[in-house]
Amino acid sequence: MSKIYIIHENEEWTAHLTKRMNELELPYEEWHLDQGVVDLTEEPPEGVFYSRMSASSHTRGHRFAPEMTESVLAWLEQHNRTVFNGTRALRLEVSKVNQYTALTKAGIKTPQTIAAVGKENIMRAAEKLNAASFITKHNRAGKGLGVQLFHSVEALKHYVEGPEFDEPVDGITLIQEYIKAPEPFITRCEFVGGKFMYAVEVDTSEGFELCPADACQIGDLFCPIGEEVVEKPKFQIVQDFHDPIIEKYEAFLQANEISIAGIEFIRNSDGEIYTYDINTNTNYNNDAEEAAGQYGMLELAKFLGSELAKQNLNKNK
Repeated sequence: MSKIYIIHENEEWTAHLTKRMNELELPYEEWHLDQGVVDLTEEPPEGVFYSRMSASSHTRGHRFAPEMTESVLAWLEQHNRTVFNGTRALRLEVSKVNQYTALTKAGIKTPQTIAAVGKENIMRAAEKLNAASFITKHNRAGKGLGVQLFHSVEALKHYVEGPEFDEPVDGITLIQEYIKAPEPFITRCEFVGGKFMYAVEVDTSEGFELCPADACQIGDLFCPIGEEVVEKPKFQIVQDFHDPIIEKYEAFLQANEISIAGIEFIRNSDGEIYTYDINTNTNYNNDAEEAAGQYGMLELAKFLGSELAKQNLNKNK
């Protein structure tokens, strides 16, 4: 029997989806691709395949999971299986350089960025960027890994030459202009089936660890006002979000064969939007969704279920 195959390397991030699959009584199977075998002499099973492979897999001890997944996705695509977030999506997931070049090609503004390998070249890149403030980040990251803010090349030098320097898993460090927002938050737009679902504001006042999954929660922020303490959630869904950037994002996702994604942007003091991250294994924050009554994993499960139903219907014709 045809079923939905979920390709991933982290059970914590997949449990919310399989819970919705069970609620909807959808047939599914998980493929955990930290290790495995791809027999190119055989045909893959029939069904619908959805990849949730993450760029941050190496932080969980799954260093070669993306490479293994790419092999599996290539095999599935060779046999014309229905694949959501296939090889093109994975290529963007594991490389911000690929993300920025693709976004720029699509006419979507990104921060000025220079990629460098080697500590001396990181310093040269910062000097060339010549920005008053800039950040470093890993090319293959996830969860804001490797993000550091600097206000001088000298400060970067102390970091790069010191014991706290965080070596990227692929060796590529990005030097990127710092976009200063008038308020400390970024916006993440969520898409399922290539269509906009909702936008969520993420408070960045505590730092750059921006993974919305419950397993990544840093905790809520508390702001004292007089003798009272007002709780401010880190993630808040924006009701009735509208902006022309959504149309551009949807066209970008279609052009790059990405069905499920979270795209993050920041506005500068002039209101200009800079897009800086695409997450093709997107997660959703439970507290924010409960407050808004919108559920990403439910919509995702419905989408995958409808695609499986279409496939089964076409086979029976």
